[in-house]
Amino acid sequence: MLVLSGGTGTPKLLMGLKELMKPEDLSVVVNTAEDIWISGNYISPDVDSVLYSLADMIDVKRMWGIKGDRTVTYDYLIALGIKETLQVGDRDRAVHIFRSDLMREGASLSQATEELAKALGIMQHVVPMTDNEVSTMLYTPEGLMHFQEFWAERRGKPEIINILFGGLKEAKPSPGFLDLLEKEDTVLIGPSNPVTSIGPILKLPGVREKLAEKKVIAVSPLVGDKPVSGPIAKLMTALEYPVSDEGVREMLGKVDLFIVDKKSSYEDDCLRMSTRMKTKVGSIAVAKEMLELIKEHS
Repeated sequence: MLVLSGGTGTPKLLMGLKELMKPEDLSVVVNTAEDIWISGNYISPDVDSVLYSLADMIDVKRMWGIKGDRTVTYDYLIALGIKETLQVGDRDRAVHIFRSDLMREGASLSQATEELAKALGIMQHVVPMTDNEVSTMLYTPEGLMHFQEFWAERRGKPEIINILFGGLKEAKPSPGFLDLLEKEDTVLIGPSNPVTSIGPILKLPGVREKLAEKKVIAVSPLVGDKPVSGPIAKLMTALEYPVSDEGVREMLGKVDLFIVDKKSSYEDDCLRMSTRMKTKVGSIAVAKEMLELIKEHS
């Protein structure tokens, strides 16, 4: 199975899937449109959240960063007058240095991700959506700003007028992504932000055309018609989509099996189950029921 992932929601599901599926049967393509350079290092937040989830080292309360990590370096940089957009933990920063040094030596993001996965003991196949640099930029009344400035630094407060994915038109799916699109018959669109996490993956050249040939399952990131976390509502509203499961499905396009939370008001063809994942035990339960539903409707 090929899973398309952003941050937060899909990594929660992956925590459960990895306990129920053989590593060779689970591959993940991850959004990179929210990546950013900070203090000389390349940070790929969604890729890291996926890797940390599969390595059982993610901070499950925040669903980003490494559990038990400290921020000694970050705090001292602030004391020195250096402001970073993201609060980077010390071990998390070591991961970014590992990746960035490989990229400075000429490795692609795909190659660096593969080496990082090996170093963390991850057996599942994890690839970035592209090796080209893509940036999610938001038009606001205060001007154009990077998604990380909007969300991490400004706490999602500015109004969003429109959204630009810089570099996306010139970007190509990574070699690993193209290979998985050829080999895998089933694609699961995880419960991540449909605008800035899943959207850029689907907008890469040729991806929607390839998905038309696959069995596509999608899990809505909404629970009871409301976002669990993140700026989904603000982003969907900016693009004039209803903040509902109906709006999510419209954004995703071709979906053969659409899974929504049992509290959803969605009335079209769909499968209903509890999709809330508050703990790893909850993630395993949701993953198990989801796999059973997929098997029943295969």
